[in-house]
Amino acid sequence: MAKVPYTKTAKTYAEQLQMLKDRGLKIDSDAKTLHLLERLSYFRLSGYWYPLLSDPKINHVFKPNAKFQTAFLLYRFDRDLRAFILKELEKIEVAVRAQMIYVMAHGRHPFWITDPSLFVSLAEHTKSIGNLQQEFKRSDEDFIKAFKIKYSDPLPPCWMLLEIASFGTLSKIYENLRPGRSKRDIANHFGVDETTFQSWLHCFVYIRNVCAHHSRLWNKGMSIKPAIPLNPRKTWLNNTSVNNNRTYFILSIMLYFLQTIDRKHQFIFRFNILLRKYPNVDVTAMGFPVNWKQEPLWEFKPSFKQNARLLVAKIIKK
Repeated sequence: MAKVPYTKTAKTYAEQLQMLKDRGLKIDSDAKTLHLLERLSYFRLSGYWYPLLSDPKINHVFKPNAKFQTAFLLYRFDRDLRAFILKELEKIEVAVRAQMIYVMAHGRHPFWITDPSLFVSLAEHTKSIGNLQQEFKRSDEDFIKAFKIKYSDPLPPCWMLLEIASFGTLSKIYENLRPGRSKRDIANHFGVDETTFQSWLHCFVYIRNVCAHHSRLWNKGMSIKPAIPLNPRKTWLNNTSVNNNRTYFILSIMLYFLQTIDRKHQFIFRFNILLRKYPNVDVTAMGFPVNWKQEPLWEFKPSFKQNARLLVAKIIKK
């Protein structure tokens, strides 16, 4: 199909509202809808009413009884899901950072990051060093300020330097490490081989960026496909035929890591609370299989305290 110039013009909030009505979307309150269009933007919200369109969706006609409120609740669920994921990713990022620092500092030396012989690609290593130099230059951390005052080294040891590195840079550094015992030990600590660990790190960086930029996530088909582990050393999915580019697979990877990082985690409990808060969300659109709750990885056995919190949540919801 030949490409054509984009000719659509900007519409006022009132025109956007009328267009939604003309296409069959039920609006409970004009004032509230106008406020949300102004605060969130038509284009951002359109990703959440897209599932409400009749086929073929290119006609932009809504299904009978499709409601704006349904789309807005999907938006709120997605927002809460991203916040939930970011909180758990923080644990994972910190744990990976700590393990890389410890294993490499003891297996090599405190300044191993600056040693090009430890890396596969000199070009990638140079790029990583450049990123770290920029972080070092603009960091206002007290321990970095103290290092600059006292020491003449161009960069600090790894336990300082990796603390100011981005998750993306951390992932690239691991990916570029030459194969060997240290690289293998880092991955083995989390119960996977180097190739899978490298793929999953890349996945975490991607998901973190999606969440940090407030992009739609819940039913997103990811542009990356994290590796399916061949010989996982911890509890993993029995059903390995699920799509590995959907939210379910990403959440399962996070759960797998938490078996090492935080054995008393409340990931499953908090995720179930989230689903209870938004009962109309279709988890199959997130890649969840029908029997996902029967997966050993996803089995939820609430403690007495968690049972009490679930009961309180039910009462509040009523």
